[in-house]
Amino acid sequence: MNDEDANPAATAEPVDDVQGDGRWTSQHNRFVQECKDAEPDVLFVGDSMVQQMKHQEVWRAFFSPLHALNFGIAGDTTCNVLWRLRNGELQNIRPKVVVVWVGTSNYQHTAGQVAGGLMAIVQLLINQLPHTKVIVLGLLPRGERQNPLREKNAEVNRILRTALPRLGPAQFLDLSSEFVHSDGTVSPRDMFDYLHLTASGYRIVAKPLHDLLLQILEETPEEKQTSLP
Repeated sequence: MNDEDANPAATAEPVDDVQGDGRWTSQHNRFVQECKDAEPDVLFVGDSMVQQMKHQEVWRAFFSPLHALNFGIAGDTTCNVLWRLRNGELQNIRPKVVVVWVGTSNYQHTAGQVAGGLMAIVQLLINQLPHTKVIVLGLLPRGERQNPLREKNAEVNRILRTALPRLGPAQFLDLSSEFVHSDGTVSPRDMFDYLHLTASGYRIVAKPLHDLLLQILEETPEEKQTSLP
C-alpha cells in the first residue's frame, strides 16, 4: 500500500483546473498562509464533508473551541489531500491531532486503492508530525438505498479497521452505521442529497468525534509539542 507506483490513489496530485478559475489552488494557498499565523491544536483535512462542517453550528459549538483549522476542499480525493499536505499545508504548525476525512470522491479507484491512499496520508502525517495523533473518519454510505458506491465505501472501512491500528498513533472512527436505517435506507433528514450531511447529520458525527478529540487532547502532554527551529 505504500508503493505509490502500484497504487494510483496514493499518488500526490493537484486538481486539474478544468474550469480555468484557479479556485482549488487559491484555497490551497489560503490554507498555506493560515499555517504561518495559526497555532492549531486540531487540524481537519479532507473533502466537502470537512469543508461544509465549518459552516455548521457543530463547528462553532464543538470544534472551534478546540483551536481547530479546517482544510477541506470539495471534491478532493486522497491524491489531492496528499499533494496539499506535501506542499505547505503542514508547514509551521504542530497540531496535537489531525482529523482525516476523504475518499468518497475517489470514483476511479478500487476500495483497496482508496484505503491505501488513506494509509499513505496517515503515514505522511506520522512522518512529518511524529508527536501528532491521527483520527481517520470512516466513509459514510452513499445513496438512498444499497448501491455499488455504498458497497465500495463499506469495503474501504473494513480494510481500514484492520490496517490502521498497525500504524500506531492512528485511530479509526466509523460512524457509517448511524446513517443506515433498519430497512437499509438513508434519510434526507441526515443527508440532503444522500451524500452530503444536513445539520442533523453533522450532529451525529460531531458528538462522538468531539468526545474522542477531548480524550486525545487530555492525554497529550504539552511538552510533546516541540518548538519549530
